[in-house]
Amino acid sequence: MAQRRLIIAIDGPAGAGKSTAARALARRLGYLYIDTGAMYRAVAWKALQSGVALDDTAHIGELAAKSQIELTGSVDDSHVLIDGRDITTEIRTPQISQAASIVSAIPAVRRALVARQQEMGRAGGVVMEGRDIGTHVFPQADIKFFLEASAEARAHRRFTEDAARGTAAKSLASTLAEIEERDIRDRTREDSPLVQAADAIYLDSSSLTAKQVVERMAEIVEQYRER
Repeated sequence: MAQRRLIIAIDGPAGAGKSTAARALARRLGYLYIDTGAMYRAVAWKALQSGVALDDTAHIGELAAKSQIELTGSVDDSHVLIDGRDITTEIRTPQISQAASIVSAIPAVRRALVARQQEMGRAGGVVMEGRDIGTHVFPQADIKFFLEASAEARAHRRFTEDAARGTAAKSLASTLAEIEERDIRDRTREDSPLVQAADAIYLDSSSLTAKQVVERMAEIVEQYRER
């Protein structure tokens, strides 16, 4: 009998390694990988491109509802499109990261994107990562992970990644300040704040390699299947 295809949720703060872990786990399981954060980045990108103020919540909510956001390609070659335009590279900048954190706190934006995320993952066979997957998007997910790391470790990772792309902040200290600012915004927003689901498995990646994180997740998935 074929194994039932699971819904796996990975939540955590910025820079904890969610995207790397989710991609690797999806590849290992042969599952669909969905980066929900990229959807919020796409909305932020469009708002900035359109000259919409980030505190114009009504306008941005309408923009999110009307925009066509697509996540296409494979785990190893994923693309983010909005209204048919590929913005995969353009949304991976510190400016968009900060803007995405702001627009993601807008209830109308979350309602629009959560509905699409639920549609994308409802059939199972999916690894979905974000900040409210296990608590709001798929509270019934088969397996939930909460991936954490110290702010310092996350800032170092983010600074290194951005430097490799040529989009790094002026200093590691400024990256740390941005991480801490985003943590506060994500954890204190009224609509679907970043919190660990009561039944989520906590993993601290501060001193772990990406490979070690994925190995641990894969072990847990295998144990779940063997029940």
